[in-house]
Amino acid sequence: MFAYIVRRLLSMIPSLLLASVIVFSFIHMIPGDPAQMMLGDMATPEQVQELREAMGLDRPVYAQYFIWLSGILKGDFGTSVFFQQPVWSVILDRAETSLFLAAMSLVLIVGIGVPVGVLSAVRYNSKLDQAASALSMFFASIPTFWLGLNFMMLFSVTLKWFPTSGFPSVLASGDWTNLRYLVLPAVTLSAPNSALIVRLTRSSMLDVSHADYVKTARAKGLSEGAVNVKHVFRNALIAVVSALGFTFVALVAGTVVTETVFSLPGVGRLVVESLLRRDYPTIQGVILVVAFLYMIINLLVDLSFAFLDPRIRYS
Repeated sequence: MFAYIVRRLLSMIPSLLLASVIVFSFIHMIPGDPAQMMLGDMATPEQVQELREAMGLDRPVYAQYFIWLSGILKGDFGTSVFFQQPVWSVILDRAETSLFLAAMSLVLIVGIGVPVGVLSAVRYNSKLDQAASALSMFFASIPTFWLGLNFMMLFSVTLKWFPTSGFPSVLASGDWTNLRYLVLPAVTLSAPNSALIVRLTRSSMLDVSHADYVKTARAKGLSEGAVNVKHVFRNALIAVVSALGFTFVALVAGTVVTETVFSLPGVGRLVVESLLRRDYPTIQGVILVVAFLYMIINLLVDLSFAFLDPRIRYS
């Protein structure tokens, strides 16, 4: 197991290098000049050129890439063009919101999607199964911005149970009650994702239930509950855990719509705002960090398979 983990970690190095080349190349293909964006339309060409030289944008693209890469190897992601702060600090400021939001959403997704999917599979083709399938399709098709706005109108404006927007830092203030600001966004994100996990759990359990070892377990006289728990559910979890791992990363990096609706300072909004501002260092830093997070989650998901299925061995 240890040797496998080391090999996987080492294999991330060329993957991250390739990701850095792709990210850097595509970012510099975006039309627009960061120096011009910073100075505005009233700036003279001389002022723009002077700022370009100060930012190193007058150098060839390959030279800019190697300067940026050498900085990353030293732990320096550069300085944000817009915020005038180290990119790593900007990412950390936004990461708290996205990580808390993703964690709360994932808890709801697992707490709703897996049990409902299991019941739907166990009661296959019953009224419960049909109702769960219909509700899953309904919530999977609802736009998150529409759902978020309606939740805000009902629970924030009308009932005044939760705040409407923003998120005061929990780590800076030490006040964990600030998490109430993320309840509605987490519910908004968990609704469509829970529906997908319901469908995936149901289909995975139904596929496993027709396997030969499940038929053998029933033939030996095991109760239906024991068969479903020990043989069907445990083996069906492999597909579910894999989906949950990548869902978590997507929640961290790709919740720009929900973050915009609830005015949350998250990573998703940071990417979009940086694109509009042509903030090259911030965009590159965020995407590279997200790529690394994807690789780590993928490794953790693969390692979890060995615990879910004893037949899987890593060496």
